[in-house]
Amino acid sequence: MADHHKCTNILLLTQENCGFCEQAKKILERLSREYWILITTLPMDSPEGQELATKGELLFPPGILIDGEPFSYGRPSERKLRRELDRRLGFVDKPPYVLSAFSHARK
Repeated sequence: MADHHKCTNILLLTQENCGFCEQAKKILERLSREYWILITTLPMDSPEGQELATKGELLFPPGILIDGEPFSYGRPSERKLRRELDRRLGFVDKPPYVLSAFSHARK
C-alpha cells in the first residue's frame, strides 16, 4: 500500500540569470500547495551541484532530483512533475484531488 503522507524531497539545481530556473521555482511553489514536498535549491556551479549534475547526467539547469534520483533538466514541465509525484504517492490512476472529490461525494 502506498504511503500518501510521505514527504517528497525535491532538489532544484539552478544558475543565475536562468529563466527556466525561475519557471521551475514557480511550478514547485504551486505544487507545494497540493503535495507534501520539501524543496531545496542548490547552485549547479557549486562543487556539490556539479557533482550531482554529473552523476545524474543533468546537462544544464534547472536540474531536478526527486528523492535523490535525477528527474529532469532544462525547461520544466508541470504536468510531468505532477504525474511523477502522483506515481510516487500511489495515485497512478486517480490523482489525489479526484480521490478527495470521490470520497466527499460518497458521504
